Amino acid sequence: MMDPRAIAHVLSHVHDYTKSDQSRYNIGRVLGHGLLFVEGDQHKQQRRIMSPAFGPTQIRALTHIFVDKSLQLRDYWLALIPQDGPGGVPSATSTADLPRATIDVLSWLNKTTLDVIGLAGFNYSFNALSPTQTSNELNDALRSMVGSIGGGVLATLQLMIPMFRIIPTKAGRRFSTAQATFRRIGTQMLATRKAALRTVDQEDSGDNEFGQTGVKGRDLLTLLVKANMANDVKEDARMSDEDVLAQVPTFLIAGHETTSTAVTWALYALAVYPEVQAVLRAALPPPPTEGITMEFLQDLPELDRVVREVMRLHAPVSMTKRIATRADVIPTASEWEDKNGVRRSGVPVAAGDEIVIPILALNRSIEIWGPDAHEFKPDRWKNIPGKAHSIPGIWGNSMAFGGGSRACIGYRFSVIEMKALLYVLVRALEFSLAVPPESVRKRPGLVTRPYIDGKMDQGPQMPLYVSAIRRDED
Repeated sequence: MMDPRAIAHVLSHVHDYTKSDQSRYNIGRVLGHGLLFVEGDQHKQQRRIMSPAFGPTQIRALTHIFVDKSLQLRDYWLALIPQDGPGGVPSATSTADLPRATIDVLSWLNKTTLDVIGLAGFNYSFNALSPTQTSNELNDALRSMVGSIGGGVLATLQLMIPMFRIIPTKAGRRFSTAQATFRRIGTQMLATRKAALRTVDQEDSGDNEFGQTGVKGRDLLTLLVKANMANDVKEDARMSDEDVLAQVPTFLIAGHETTSTAVTWALYALAVYPEVQAVLRAALPPPPTEGITMEFLQDLPELDRVVREVMRLHAPVSMTKRIATRADVIPTASEWEDKNGVRRSGVPVAAGDEIVIPILALNRSIEIWGPDAHEFKPDRWKNIPGKAHSIPGIWGNSMAFGGGSRACIGYRFSVIEMKALLYVLVRALEFSLAVPPESVRKRPGLVTRPYIDGKMDQGPQMPLYVSAIRRDED
C-alpha cells in the first residue's frame, strides 16, 4: 500500500489494524513481550509510562554518552591507520594517496552502539569497544540471540504454522537461554533501581545519584522506574515488574542494532558519493569549548540533511505489516480504478486481510521524490517536494521511524546518536569503498544489513577504506 492517506488511516486505527501473528512471534522470541510486542490497551499503557524517558530533556542529558563513545571509536580507528604511506598525512583539503586501513565499520559500530545503550539505557558497562574486553555475560546472550535469527525450512514452518513451534530447535534453545540471562540480570537491575529510588526524596534527586547505590538518574531504566512509581500513576495503571523486565531486551537489541545499521549505511553512502562527503566535512565546525551538546548537533543543517537522506534511502526497517481485525474501507488520497473498471476512493478490506506498509518503497517513491528518488542527494531536503509532506511518518518526512501511536518511541535517541557519530567520524576520517559497490547486498532481517557477494556466509559486514584527516584547527 503506497497511498499516504491510506497508510495514515491504518497507522492511526491501532485497534482495527494490529501486528500479524507471525510478526508478533518473531518479535516475541527475539525481543520478548515488551513495547514492540504488546497491542491495544497494554501498548497504550506501556507507551504512556515510557514516553517521558525518551523526551528531549532526557536525550539532552544522554548526549555526552553518544559523544564520548564516538570519540572512543574515532581514536580506535585512527590507531589502525598506518602513520606513513604515499603522500604522508594529508590535510583536510588534500586527500590523495592517503595511508589507510580496511575496516569492517559495521562490526565496530555494533560495539559502539551497544556500549551506548548499555550506559544510556541501564548505566551498564559492556565495554564492547575495549580491546581488552574478552567476555560479558549480557553481551554474550545478546550476540547469541541475534546470531540465532535465521531461516531454514523448520524456521519458516514455525513462523507460518503455530503447531510447529512446539518442536525444539537449537535456535530456540539459544533464545530461551538468552532470555533467561536477560531476565536474571534485568531483575537485579530493577531491584537496584527500586531500592535506590526509595532511599531518596524524589524532589531532591534531580540528576544526582540516588542514595548510596551509585545508580545515576538519567539512564532509561531508572527514568522508566521513576515514571512507573510516580504518585500520579494509579495502582492499576502501573506496569508490572514483568512488563518492565520485558523492556530490557527491547532496549538492548532495538536500541543498538537499528542505529549501528543506519550509521553503517550512512558511511557507505558517503563513500559512494565522495563529493557529498567532502561537502559535509567542510560544513562541520570545530566542537565548541563547552563540549558537543544536543543543541549543537541539531544546529548543523548539512548534517541534518545527510541523516534525513540516509534514513529515507537506507531505512533499516524496510517494511511492516498489519492485519485487519474487522471489515473496513481504507480511504485513499485520490480515486483509483479497480480491475473491473469501477472508480473508487477507498480500499475495502475484510477481517484477516494483510496490509503491507512498504516503508522503503514509499521513501523511494518516484511519484513523491522525483526521478532521482533512488539517488543519495541530501540537498533535496533544502526544498522538500510538496507530496512528501503527506507522508505520515513521525520524523523527517519519511517512514523510517514509522508513524501513528506505534511509531518508534526512541527516534530522538537514535537521531542524536547518529548525528554524534557522524559529526565525530567524518571530521576526522575519510571513507571510501573497499569493495565494488555492486557487490554490496541488502538482506532484510530484524534490520536490513549489508552483505558482500561471495562472502555471504561470513555474515553482515561493510568493509571500507578509512583514512585520517588533519584539520588546521585540530
